Amino acid sequence: MHTVWKGAISFGLVHVPIKMFSATEDKDISMRMLHKACGGPISYVKQCQNCNVDVNYEDIVKGYEYEKGRFVRFEKEELEQLTTDATKTIQILDFVDLEEIDPIYFQKTYYLSPDQAGGNAYNLLLEAMKQSGRIGIAKISIRSKSSLAAIRVIDNCLAMETIFYPDEIRPISQVPGLPDAVSVNEKELSMASLLIEQLSSPFEPDKYTDDYRSQLMEMIQAKIAGEEIHVAPEQQRTNVVDLMAALQASLEAVSVPAAEPSAASDKSAAKDKKRAKGDKKAEVAEEAAESLVHAEGGKPGRRKAVADTEEPLTINAAGDIEPTAKPRKGGKKKAKETVS
Repeated sequence: MHTVWKGAISFGLVHVPIKMFSATEDKDISMRMLHKACGGPISYVKQCQNCNVDVNYEDIVKGYEYEKGRFVRFEKEELEQLTTDATKTIQILDFVDLEEIDPIYFQKTYYLSPDQAGGNAYNLLLEAMKQSGRIGIAKISIRSKSSLAAIRVIDNCLAMETIFYPDEIRPISQVPGLPDAVSVNEKELSMASLLIEQLSSPFEPDKYTDDYRSQLMEMIQAKIAGEEIHVAPEQQRTNVVDLMAALQASLEAVSVPAAEPSAASDKSAAKDKKRAKGDKKAEVAEEAAESLVHAEGGKPGRRKAVADTEEPLTINAAGDIEPTAKPRKGGKKKAKETVS
């Protein structure tokens, strides 16, 4: 890994020399801008808008535009003196619980490793943070930009997440088009809750892949090989959505019929096992059925058939949740006798 920063973590009066490495990498496929007529790459020239001449890197300084067309200029040394201390030290200011920080604040993750003879101090901070279960809030300056940071433990490594300052987070009130607070349809809410429960699973990041990048790479290889690329026509979409139909179709897509027990004892054992595990799906199904009954003014006794079933759930013509109907046993045999 390439070292992106060297300095120390300031922990009270303790200094922990560290090196910083980027914990993530950008795997986006980069494209060059080409001249459409001949295919040549496009270059971008730094040119002065006043003099209309090309400008070399050493002749460029930074400036702040305080009015249209009016600037104050800064030399490199003037800007460097503002961040002398912050560029060398990660100063931990407070320790907080990770759950207190909304993910909207997080920017980029870095790994921190001990530098030179800082191993003992590094291990001390690592173990102390492990036992406390808290993370450190610190200040740091990277590439002339001051940032807040969260120092936390990942396995046997200290990691740092740069985070936004509060005034860099746009308030929700600025988001256009948000719906007003209105009551939702109880049946739709119950179906949506049941769908969320059936789609719930432990987070396994390895099962998610960047399909766009894979398809783009295949297209690049095909073009290199001289193959023709066929563009599929864009499908027409409508904004009209039948929520109940969409919810039922979604539930049917994720529902898997339970295997039939071979005997009554197997059925009883399965129920006991299910109760012991505290099956969440049955619990949500029960709550969904109960809310539908109360929404319609029905009797609470109607919920039992839905809550105890192990079959896939569907919605009938009246909009009620119920087990998916199964073909009756012996139906096919009776049909054969009629034909003969």
